Amino acid sequence: MENSTERLLWSIALPGFGQFLNGKLIKGIVIIILEFLINVQANFNEVIISSFQGDIEKAIAQTDYLWLMFYPCLYFFAMWDAYKDADGGKKSYSFLPFVFAAYFVTVGCIYSSTFKLFGVLLGPVWLPILCVIPGVSVGFLLRKIFKKKHIEHL
Repeated sequence: MENSTERLLWSIALPGFGQFLNGKLIKGIVIIILEFLINVQANFNEVIISSFQGDIEKAIAQTDYLWLMFYPCLYFFAMWDAYKDADGGKKSYSFLPFVFAAYFVTVGCIYSSTFKLFGVLLGPVWLPILCVIPGVSVGFLLRKIFKKKHIEHL
């Protein structure tokens, strides 16, 4: 497995692990502490359990949205940073899928207590997860456009 992909996957498992594998111990510790702080303050583990058990109303009631709003940016930053430091960031505009995923997931958090898909309330876990797909897609599309424009200017 390519180094950058391995680091990315470890960061998906737990933000900060990719930084440890890249030898960035202080950065990894800071990211893990921030992840733990935000997770606890947002009550995110309880929210995940309630969401997986299908009790979306309970998940919404348990969520501290002011804290949860920080989670997508930290999560996707940790993934990008680990990927970049493992030489995955040498590709031009490689940050765009991560940035747009963070943006779309944050917007998903904002609307997660009211947005319904086919009449079903998705809540603070499922709607943000679904928002990853258009976020990454827009990021890759813009990356492709910018790379093409960059090549044309050379």
